[in-house]
Amino acid sequence: MPVAYVPHAGGPVGHVEMGLPPAEVAGWIAYWQSLRALPPCPPKAVLVISAHWEAPVPTVMSAAQPALLFDYGGFPPEAYRLRWPAPGDPALAARVGVLLNRAGFNTAEDPLRGYDHGTFVPLKFTYPDAAVPVVQLSLIAGLDPYLHIRLGRALAPLRDEGVFLVGSGDSFHNLRGFQPSSREAAEQFDAWLSAAVTAPAPEREARLVAWSQAPFARHCHPREEHLLPLMVMAGAAGDDAGQVSWRGPFMGLPQTGYHFA
Repeated sequence: MPVAYVPHAGGPVGHVEMGLPPAEVAGWIAYWQSLRALPPCPPKAVLVISAHWEAPVPTVMSAAQPALLFDYGGFPPEAYRLRWPAPGDPALAARVGVLLNRAGFNTAEDPLRGYDHGTFVPLKFTYPDAAVPVVQLSLIAGLDPYLHIRLGRALAPLRDEGVFLVGSGDSFHNLRGFQPSSREAAEQFDAWLSAAVTAPAPEREARLVAWSQAPFARHCHPREEHLLPLMVMAGAAGDDAGQVSWRGPFMGLPQTGYHFA
């Protein structure tokens, strides 16, 4: 299976009216729908590392039928009535724990956690029939980039077991910075990030670990939780090449998705 870093834009984009340009929204929907064709065959399950879940140790969702977690605010009522009944996969959750324990991580399970919007907003378009089991895994509090690359390396065997690994974040995430004055910063950081992701694996990892030295890094990511899922995917990729999957605007600023195969 390939691995993918998927921008999820902001809030319930594409599912409710948010006042965004229609062409921009259509581009996001088409991108998320296209992810279904990225694996060469239908996955047995999807494992998502979302920017919207942090825990002291890697924590995996273990519910058999997770609910949706509406972890956003200020949207129309219909944003809180969305449904996406994708099943969980307790066996996959247990397998994730085994792999991470073998790699030296302490782990935990959460039987109550639901799918946050980093998962259901894009994947409701990717898998609208909600037939593919989906499990979420948390980021690790402290947001150490190398630790998240290690986390991805430990998950890599799942790729040979039919599991599609998805890191859900945003390549630009500064809630106060979504304005025209950020365009140059966003474009320069985006160019740096794409060069890093598409570099050979050893250089890719070194550059991603040192991401905060990139042009306008802290303007584009005042806090790096939306970038860390990319580190996990880079670790899971091994020596596989990184590629740009899609590039498009959100609120006028560039966002880029990547995959490794």
